[in-house]
Amino acid sequence: MKKVLALIVVAGFAAFTVTSCGSKKEEAKPEAESAEDYETPEAEQPSADDLIAQGQTLVDGSDCKTCHHATNKLVGPSHTDVAKKYEFTNANVAMLASKIIAGGSGNWGDIPMTAHADISQTDAEKMAMYVLSLDGEKPQD
Repeated sequence: MKKVLALIVVAGFAAFTVTSCGSKKEEAKPEAESAEDYETPEAEQPSADDLIAQGQTLVDGSDCKTCHHATNKLVGPSHTDVAKKYEFTNANVAMLASKIIAGGSGNWGDIPMTAHADISQTDAEKMAMYVLSLDGEKPQD
């Protein structure tokens, strides 16, 4: 019986040693700080030049050049002709973006422009900004 009791004591001591050795004491956590203690930086809005550059990248990576060229008429008008026809306003950016997405016909002849429903409104607006910048005009709004 003494052997069993000694074995239990030794096993208990070994278990205590194994579980307590190498354990890290939990450090006291500082008091929770209020939301007022943190300053949230304002998200910096990209400049018009940044958006135009992003639009050029999107146009260059799309199928736009199948029907449009920067300066020459192909199936559709040149992008420069589009820029000359429309002022560089937020309203025209939105209008052209919706034409990029929905497609359409009648403004430049009978050949319809293919819809690009997979392009987001934001990306289509960047593309429209790029196109409208090709005549050297800067955004008015």
